[in-house]
Amino acid sequence: MNTPSNMLALGTKAPFFELPNPSKMNELQSLEELKGEKGTLVIFMCNHCPFVLHVIDKINELYEDYNDKGIEFIAINSNDIEKYPADSPEKMIEFQIERRFDFPYLFDESQAIAKAYDAACTPDFYFFDDKLDLIYRGQMDDSRPGNNKDVTGEDLIIAFENLLAGEPQEEIQRPSMGCNIKWK
Repeated sequence: MNTPSNMLALGTKAPFFELPNPSKMNELQSLEELKGEKGTLVIFMCNHCPFVLHVIDKINELYEDYNDKGIEFIAINSNDIEKYPADSPEKMIEFQIERRFDFPYLFDESQAIAKAYDAACTPDFYFFDDKLDLIYRGQMDDSRPGNNKDVTGEDLIIAFENLLAGEPQEEIQRPSMGCNIKWK
């Protein structure tokens, strides 16, 4: 089922979280500890969703391009693992190793954090400035599995570049699209 993001209001403060990181022996990591110096991209995603698989390599590339410019990425998996064992914490570790991404990938077992962010789909992107105010939310770019558009990361790149240049964000922000979060 193709589910669009809910488009949380711009200017919203990033809801606080402290969640276990399966790749770090389930060490609890908080937004405060992980946030970027200039900006923080929170990504709701999972291991098995075709929409995530379609973009994960580009997300990783963007991370490599922007992490040293002060932008941190934090991925969160909120799926119900009883119904979807492919998204279990063990499989999160495997997915992170297989796809070779270094940004934190946290597990939101209670789904409280997904609800706090009004997340709807995987992937769902939220970009916050240095004060943790929401400045961009929506799609990474126009590409979707099967629509034959290149995965460019364009919409996120524009948001990152605007932030780094101190420019206002685009007024038109398009929703992300993906599999619905698997609610309990």
